Amino acid sequence: MKLLFVADPLEGFKTYKDSTFAMMREAHVRGHELFACEARHLRWQRGGKVTALSRRFTVTADPHDWFVPEARADAVLAEMDAVLMRSDPPFDSEYFYATHLLEQAEREGAKVFNRPAALRNHPEKLAILEFPQFITPTLVTRDGAQVRAFHAEHRDIILKPLDGMGGMGIFRVGPDGLNLGSIIETLNKHGAQTLMVQRYLPEITQGDKRILLIDGEPVPHALARIPQGSEIRGNMAVGGKGVAQDLSARDREIASQIGPILAARGLLLVGLDVIGDCVTEINVTSPTGFQEITQQTGFDVARTFINALERHALAK
Repeated sequence: MKLLFVADPLEGFKTYKDSTFAMMREAHVRGHELFACEARHLRWQRGGKVTALSRRFTVTADPHDWFVPEARADAVLAEMDAVLMRSDPPFDSEYFYATHLLEQAEREGAKVFNRPAALRNHPEKLAILEFPQFITPTLVTRDGAQVRAFHAEHRDIILKPLDGMGGMGIFRVGPDGLNLGSIIETLNKHGAQTLMVQRYLPEITQGDKRILLIDGEPVPHALARIPQGSEIRGNMAVGGKGVAQDLSARDREIASQIGPILAARGLLLVGLDVIGDCVTEINVTSPTGFQEITQQTGFDVARTFINALERHALAK
């Protein structure tokens, strides 16, 4: 198969932990042809089809000098067997525009994973609102007075921006309400921006679990990202320690309810973030955790994902 990865620059990949790299390596081992471009390389012109200035490449055995590229050339997305949208967040205007170009490519015959419309329809913070039975008390608002009322009710809360990634912009405010006003102003820009507020979950000390769903089915191990020191965030980007662990009965219950629904919408790969018994985010842009889970448990996540990709890409 010919696989086009729409991703961040290959030169910046951290091959020891990058999940997109794990996908590429597994696909290369199977003999698939690999192509890569950035979202900024997508293009459409009347009379033609969506193309991308891309480069074919092969994967080497050297983790530092890991790919050998060919010269860049225009590739028609509809002529690929699969297009994988793996650009990292944030989900900004340019990401939004890229999903529209990818959706046009779908109309021309391309198979895109995850589906562009599904990417747009599942913003990673707000997608949890569809599943209130699995979330902690949550408020989404621009109104500072409503945030204050939420704090008065729940006493210990987390505040976060809707467009953050890697733990960026997350604050905890305890019963004393210290700095609540300043934090509200920082996040809502004096009422100009919407934020999310949630009751603090003390189970974060045991880790913020990443549960990977592949074609609606959960990988049998989660990656618990455990905060270190005085940090309240478990994100690996801010120093959280990743520990793979078997899914709990509650994890499986959550996955069994959410997984098939999202898979039916064209989300081949999803990362559920779960603290304790509650889902806190649904990641669909470029879920990670492949390598850590595989290294610690022996379960080959990349193999499982490429198996699913092949089934869908080769289906009539």
